[in-house]
Amino acid sequence: VLAKISAWISCRPALSSGVVVESLASRSQYSVARSMNPSRTSERAKSTSSPFAQAVPASDLPEIALVGRSNVGKSSLVNALVGQKALARVSAAPGRTRQINFFDLGSRLMLADLPGYGFARASKGERAGLARLTKSYLRGRAQLRRVCLLVDTRLGLKESDRATMKILDEAGLSYVLVLTKWDAAAEAIARARRAGVAAEAVRHVAAFPRVFATSAHEGHGIPELRAHLAALAR
Repeated sequence: VLAKISAWISCRPALSSGVVVESLASRSQYSVARSMNPSRTSERAKSTSSPFAQAVPASDLPEIALVGRSNVGKSSLVNALVGQKALARVSAAPGRTRQINFFDLGSRLMLADLPGYGFARASKGERAGLARLTKSYLRGRAQLRRVCLLVDTRLGLKESDRATMKILDEAGLSYVLVLTKWDAAAEAIARARRAGVAAEAVRHVAAFPRVFATSAHEGHGIPELRAHLAALAR
């Protein structure tokens, strides 16, 4: 069963259409991107963006959240996991994600891409607002099954990451540490970084014991992480 789910998530459908619907309340916006798998046209991937907690879509799907510092590579990882290059928007400029983006994977699993933290150019008010949104989501989403805390391999764990780990520990939310941009660091540095992150993970009660090392660009570690997350699909 796990192999079938993992193979399904790794399908590579073509992006067929995009629809943007703005509600009468100008501060609440949803974007829907539909993708069809030519071999399984009854299935589709759907994304929804929500800038406010009250606009978070109702769902009973098992949910996985991706959190991390700005420019850590969350959108690139989403695209690599689902096998699409443009489902999640990728930007070279950090801090572009200012809402929670939801990705419905064939009504089997939901991925939530949360705003990045630590973006220096955002105003103090913006940073506080995004922090409240993230905390509200993490502490109030009953169907949340796992959180992927993304860490840039080149930088390692920062104090902002440790603060997020503390929040997750206190909330009793199971999370897994995922190193991104593995290919961008020298091999010796990358391996040392992974060992250090793993040693720190074991000291946290809610942290999953395994640390995943990934590269969205080269595909390193993507099948392993995909299989790990597929086990949570219904």
